[in-house]
Amino acid sequence: MLNLRWVGIWFLILAGWLPGIFHFPVSAKEINWHGLEDGIARGKTENKKIYLHFYANWCGACRIMENKTFKDPAVVAYINKNFIPIKVNTDKEQEASRLFRIRALPDNWFIAEDGKPIGHQPGYIQPDLMKRMLKNVMNGNTGQ
Repeated sequence: MLNLRWVGIWFLILAGWLPGIFHFPVSAKEINWHGLEDGIARGKTENKKIYLHFYANWCGACRIMENKTFKDPAVVAYINKNFIPIKVNTDKEQEASRLFRIRALPDNWFIAEDGKPIGHQPGYIQPDLMKRMLKNVMNGNTGQ
């Protein structure tokens, strides 16, 4: 006769094992933002370009970018795959804002693997333009 304790043990083993077999990758629905210090460090250790987004809670164009551009599945996937995304609140991180000479919001910076700025685009960036810009940065076509 089958011991109920063994049935329970086998059930727990299978419950932990089966999801791994039938795992279906799910695409990220949002950008995996990092803080400034963590993101810079990750960029160096992972040898990846950095996308740096400066914003403020009171900024209307920043909110539109958050709700449109940063919700576009293609933008989210491309940034998460190819960049270390960093989000900086200019009201809370004023020293970083001074360092990058932020004058208007939002402001978007692209940083090379060696930490040197590639370029920046101030203002709201619509999703289609953002996709083109990200691909150009990755391909080295920055127009500079």
